[in-house]
Order: sequence, then structure tokens, then C-alpha cells
Amino acid sequence: MKNNRKVFQSLTLIVQFGLNMIVPIFLCTMFGVWLGERYNIPVITVPLFLIGALAGFTSIFKMAGKIYRRDGGSDRDHAKKT
Repeated sequence: MKNNRKVFQSLTLIVQFGLNMIVPIFLCTMFGVWLGERYNIPVITVPLFLIGALAGFTSIFKMAGKIYRRDGGSDRDHAKKT
């Protein structure tokens, strides 16, 4: 049963990473398409896509940092402590 819990936690983490990357990209791209159609400047979609990708990457980076700190750091840190 404990093994199943670890699997579900890992799957949840993978889904969170995916959603944290996809949602900002999708929203910024759709906003760029809307702005491009409304003001007749379709090129605005590209920078907004990049902003969404940067926002997604930043979110994943912060979440991975929290997980890294929660789990106690890397193996190298453990080697220094012993």
C-alpha cells in the first residue's frame, strides 16, 4: 500500500508540472491571438507566447525548489554532513 502512495504522489507531481507549464502558455497565447485580431497586430502572439513559457518555467522552477528543500537537498549535501 505504501508503494501505491508513492506512485500516486509521483503521478500527481508530474501532472502539476505539466499544468504549471501548459496553462500560462495557453492563456498568454490565447490573449495574444485575441489582441492580434482586435488591434490587427498578429505578431503580438509571439512575445506573449514567450512570456507564458517564461511564467510556466518560473513556476516549475519554484515548485521544484520547494520539493528539493523538503526532501533534504542533494546527495552531495548528504556526503558533506557525514
